[in-house]
Amino acid sequence: MIPPLDPVVAQIIPLLPLRDATTMTPQSARDALSALAASRAAVPPPPVASAEDIKVKGAAGFLGARLYRSGSGKSPTVVFFHGGGWVAGDLDTHDRQARWLAIETGAVVVSVDYRRPPEVKFPGAFDDAFAATKDVIDRIAEFGGDDSRVGVAGDSAGGNLAAVTAIACRDAGIRLAGQLLVYPVADVAGGFADPEENARFPSRSENAEGYFLTRATMEWFCGHYLADKKDGADWRVSPLRAKNLTGLAPAVVTTAWFDPLRDEGKAYAEALKAAGVPTRYHDGLGLIHGYFGLGEASETAKREAQRARADFKALLADGL
Repeated sequence: MIPPLDPVVAQIIPLLPLRDATTMTPQSARDALSALAASRAAVPPPPVASAEDIKVKGAAGFLGARLYRSGSGKSPTVVFFHGGGWVAGDLDTHDRQARWLAIETGAVVVSVDYRRPPEVKFPGAFDDAFAATKDVIDRIAEFGGDDSRVGVAGDSAGGNLAAVTAIACRDAGIRLAGQLLVYPVADVAGGFADPEENARFPSRSENAEGYFLTRATMEWFCGHYLADKKDGADWRVSPLRAKNLTGLAPAVVTTAWFDPLRDEGKAYAEALKAAGVPTRYHDGLGLIHGYFGLGEASETAKREAQRARADFKALLADGL
């Protein structure tokens, strides 16, 4: 029996932004996520040893980034990409997620502020994510100091960027210790507007609306990220369409049951397993898209996020 929607999460949904694609603009989406983060200002952030704004190399110049340390000494390093549909989200909106990642994995976390659409279309965010990861590895002595224990992580659009960065790293001969893909966007062919493509993933109709992230909002995000609809079939934005997934870094993949992205995330986890990639999958029963940001309110969300981060910590501890 599938558990119902977590009652605490059900009360939170009406308070969440980005639910009306008909009135949303890129700036209003950014402002809404920033306001949501600011509304928690009175709640002390998860304590880390240090949090420092730095620069990392992107594909077209330096990018803003934030470096989190939970301790001293040699440790794993995680390059983290924030969510927000590629369009919204920034270092501040995902500050708490990055802190929990550092605290619960013991890793140095580098959160990257990649270039966003519509100002920079695809493949800008992908190019920045890959360039930043290479830069962090090249400068590993400044971070965790152990190039055998480097991972990538991200949520939603950030999970998409982590997934495609892991593929690019493999192709470039760069070995990663692990990838944490939190309710990732895995296949945008058709831009969430094509009935045949949507039919491949029943969650796109089952959870099309009413659970925070809507299918219409995903269509809106894709419309801003992709300059050409044909790009939706490119593996750099649709990792599920990559021709070869063998040899990728071990993965932890999470989805949320009440999320239009659920089935494509699960399909990607299954595709990784079929390719021989060690993969742990968490289906997020009772939860919605974005639940990694709801752990301070929902015990169900907190436990599920902790399980995923514990699995990722084990990958990073093992190293290459």
